[in-house]
Amino acid sequence: MDSLSLNTKLIEASEQGELASVEKLLGEGASVDYKDAAGRTALMAATQNNQIAIAKRLIEAGSDVNTRDITQLSPFICSAANGFYEILRLMIAGGADLKSVNRFGGTALLPSSEKGYLKTVEVCIDAGVPVNHVNDLGWSALLEAVILGNGGRLYSDILEALVHAGADVHLPDRDGLSSLQRAEENGQHKVVKILEQSFQENNEYVKQAKALANNDQYEEAISIINRALEVDADNLDFIYYKGYFLQELKRYEEALRCYESAISIDSANLEFYFYTANCLRLWKKTEEALQEYDKACELAPNETFYRYHKSNYLRELGRHQEAVIEMDKLLALQPNRYDFSFHKANSLRSLGKHKEAIEAIENAIKNDPTNPLYHSHKKQSLELLG
Repeated sequence: MDSLSLNTKLIEASEQGELASVEKLLGEGASVDYKDAAGRTALMAATQNNQIAIAKRLIEAGSDVNTRDITQLSPFICSAANGFYEILRLMIAGGADLKSVNRFGGTALLPSSEKGYLKTVEVCIDAGVPVNHVNDLGWSALLEAVILGNGGRLYSDILEALVHAGADVHLPDRDGLSSLQRAEENGQHKVVKILEQSFQENNEYVKQAKALANNDQYEEAISIINRALEVDADNLDFIYYKGYFLQELKRYEEALRCYESAISIDSANLEFYFYTANCLRLWKKTEEALQEYDKACELAPNETFYRYHKSNYLRELGRHQEAVIEMDKLLALQPNRYDFSFHKANSLRSLGKHKEAIEAIENAIKNDPTNPLYHSHKKQSLELLG
């Protein structure tokens, strides 16, 4: 077998999780540095599919955790952006550049905070990823978690972790508003208390369980919550944390049942649809996850949060045409959101629709005219358009 075939087969085997094949191909001389047409190494392919054992083997074989694909994404930042904290720990141990950024100028901590990946946020903080870094959209991790979060249980825990790590609650975005002001504007009352450092967890069960979970002692944390549920079986906080801990243990079916029981107790509490969708995403049940987002969008008085995260997921899947449809719906609700226009432009460019991408990026420029990020992306689209 020639070297090109060996290298392409290594990427395929890494993507599919075929460890024995990876071992065989490495032994035959396959290169861990080879990149496919998308600029992916075997390590990137393994990371995108959360193939932990293979990622570990490839790093041991000398794969660079900081090498970038054609979208300027490295395996290190990819692991954080997808919430794959076990691979993220391998990347950090393998020499990750903690200050490195993606094409939006964001460190590994920003997409983790935006998308609601608490454990990944904690791993980034513990490793020393800068907590007050501002990306090219003008947002810190704290601002992303407030603006793109929903103020619910999961995002509250993320914000609490960021504040305890020294995140600046007064750092302004490009509109001059701080995370504290954004939280007040969005009516996120618990978040405001967290940002003001006036919130205290008063429930001893939850306090003990979270402390155990911080040290990856999830079974012990579940035992605490089970005792709490014996006292108050319909307490949504207890149900949420049990579901979350089960999810971190990859016991997805049990976690899903917890979240669904919360919905049956309080059908008006749409927050749990986000948890069911995320659980199904991690379980690799793609269509079912998208259906959960759709349910929340139909039921929510303000569908922006759920629709945005659905579009995020579609972009992760490479389903850019569907992501554009979701972005159009979001822009119909909030036409001045320059970040929505920017994400739409990037999906259009991925589809090769460069004229439409330029129109979308021009809308972002109209609403944020001094941002160099948008002008550079417009230039790139013009060059691709020829």
